[in-house]
Amino acid sequence: MEAIFEAIVEAQHKEQPVALVTVVRARGSVPRHEGSKMLVYPDGAILGSVGGGEMEARAIAEALAALKEGRPRLVDYTLVNPKEGDPGVCGGEVAMFIDPLVPPPTLLVVGAGHVGRAVAFLGKWLGFRIVIYDDRPDYAAPEAIPQADMHLTGPLDQALQAVQFTPHTYIVAVTRSYPLDVALLRLVLDAPVAYIGVIGSKRRVQEVFKALRDEGVPEEKLARVHGPIGLELNAETPEEIAVSILGEIIMLRRGGSGEPMKMMD
Repeated sequence: MEAIFEAIVEAQHKEQPVALVTVVRARGSVPRHEGSKMLVYPDGAILGSVGGGEMEARAIAEALAALKEGRPRLVDYTLVNPKEGDPGVCGGEVAMFIDPLVPPPTLLVVGAGHVGRAVAFLGKWLGFRIVIYDDRPDYAAPEAIPQADMHLTGPLDQALQAVQFTPHTYIVAVTRSYPLDVALLRLVLDAPVAYIGVIGSKRRVQEVFKALRDEGVPEEKLARVHGPIGLELNAETPEEIAVSILGEIIMLRRGGSGEPMKMMD
């Protein structure tokens, strides 16, 4: 048990997601009892056990799914029903609570102008870990954007080597130039991130896409990009644009529709 808790602390220190599986109910003849725990890593590796066999394989599969969704789940398992478990092995029933322990989502803001600063401020308030990049050192300095957890500058390709891209990473490009957008997308289109968004007019975004198409980037990769970025709010100020951008990210992260919730016309 102590080894599992130590592994959780280590994973959190490394910002590595893990899922904790706990047997919360056990009835009848079962291989493990209440309180038994198992830690599941994103690659399917485990620490500890909740019983082995088909039940444990099911727990691992459910844990990986919970890590992907970022939501806990309760899994019932019976060892007597051929359709639901291991027929004839033990004859008991088990309930397992699976808790995905994921680090805070990372918001990578590329561009530290007025909009970038507003996005960083709002993103921090919403619980994101903020990484800010700008090729102008003064713009990406800690005193310029104190909300950021990591400040990056210098050549873009070198700076992004410090960022660990995960399914919980959201990339917001609010740069001052279309060539920088193209350079960024070249670097991140294959990254396993949750979101890539690019600010700008439809014409500017189309120019970015054209440049990448001319380089041979396939349409299915370009389809990952949200551009122009954000929800349609007729936003004007940097703060309003930040609300539009983070609103879209929240909608996609939580599975919302973006439709008004008003009940009556």
